[in-house]
Amino acid sequence: MNHLRFIKQALCLLFLFFIFAGVAAAQSAERKLGELPLVEISSGVSLHIVSPEPISKVDVSSPAIAGDLLEKNVLRLKLIPDSAHLLLRQASSTVVLTIIGETFIAQYQLCFVPPGLEGIPALVNILPEHCQPLEVSGVGLSTPMMKSHAIQLLAKRRSVPIRKAEAYGLEARLNQVYTVGDYIFLDISFENSTALKYSIDELRFKIEDRKIVKATNAQSIEIEPIWQLYQSHNFKRNYRNIFVLKKLTFPENKVLNIELTEKQVSGRTVVLKVRYGDLLKADTF
Repeated sequence: MNHLRFIKQALCLLFLFFIFAGVAAAQSAERKLGELPLVEISSGVSLHIVSPEPISKVDVSSPAIAGDLLEKNVLRLKLIPDSAHLLLRQASSTVVLTIIGETFIAQYQLCFVPPGLEGIPALVNILPEHCQPLEVSGVGLSTPMMKSHAIQLLAKRRSVPIRKAEAYGLEARLNQVYTVGDYIFLDISFENSTALKYSIDELRFKIEDRKIVKATNAQSIEIEPIWQLYQSHNFKRNYRNIFVLKKLTFPENKVLNIELTEKQVSGRTVVLKVRYGDLLKADTF
């Protein structure tokens, strides 16, 4: 009997342990106002928040603060003139700033301080410890992940390009093709053998007929890259970049034309033709 009583008591204690452990876990999942990182804001000083990835949504719990995106990952906040009294009326003079990126959510306390004080921040970086992972439907690779893969591609270099084309002293090369899930990474480079600097107007990706019999029958579907490692400007000798496309398919009688055009009226143009088989032979990370 004593043995059975001991077993029952042990089971009850174990049951209570799991209950309290669950409650503690639920409590630790909460983020209270006092636990949020504190950021000061003042009138006359714009506060810039830098995110590690593009910002998709922002919420500020006060009409006294206005915000806008200077870049995809740079949020600017500033106090609306003559609205400091709205913040002072709020409890503890704080408001909550919520920032949602591609894969995270971060929250801060914004505390109003009188103007003229030293040490008021003008720029704040969103740190990993400020972020809580967020599963957003429709988001495959985040921007930091794409950048990481692109840097890996830059460290590699094929001795023989997959495809190349020449025109007007320019040579275009498709160096590598890699895939990650539903994403295609294209490593493309251009070499200018002329003495004239090349000012890039556009770099376009178009699915077109391999052989065009009549111009009136030609069909063209433009593909917009979802991300690229560097912004395109101009180059004197060499230009190399990584472009990311969403997974695409096209029949064998069509090709993916990568067309580089110059800004001048009679600018130089070079077209690199990529076959569907080149994409099918892509390596994976």
